[in-house]
Amino acid sequence: MATRLLIIADTHLPKRAKDLPEQVWDEVDAADVVIHAGDWVSVDHLNDLEKRSRRLVAVYGNNDHEQLRERLPLVARAEIDGVRFAVVHETGQAKGREERCSADYIDVDVLVFGHSHIPWDTTAESGLRLLNPGSPTDRRRQPFCTYMTAVADAGTLRDVTLHRLPPRTPVTPLRPR
Repeated sequence: MATRLLIIADTHLPKRAKDLPEQVWDEVDAADVVIHAGDWVSVDHLNDLEKRSRRLVAVYGNNDHEQLRERLPLVARAEIDGVRFAVVHETGQAKGREERCSADYIDVDVLVFGHSHIPWDTTAESGLRLLNPGSPTDRRRQPFCTYMTAVADAGTLRDVTLHRLPPRTPVTPLRPR
């Protein structure tokens, strides 16, 4: 039986947005497992995602305060439908990432990470798949806010898809007439 995954990171709520986009909440509802690679900022956001997710695999990031660090690990590991995952927030600079992570995570098939807000999907020579979903709330220098979905199925990760979110409409204050 295949397992549908939602992969997100760097949500930075409520600093970068008041809430996750509705499209992402719809994906939370559809997913069997939600993976979050850190930088939550708000404990309320963690609480909301825990309530709405069937299963949550998550870590804290560099912007997460002590309350989040008490509840979440620096590194999370999970086997999902025969696929071995590790989740971290930071992996260091892009140059040499595949080699470094292959050496650090020799016992996993997929490493999910965040921090840069830059989507990333590569496979190291070792076979380790590295995924960064970008951010659904803070695109930084990227053209779009993003997240990923995938399917874990009998030891294989398939259907990895990067989703682009539509631009948010800025709220314009009303001017007195």
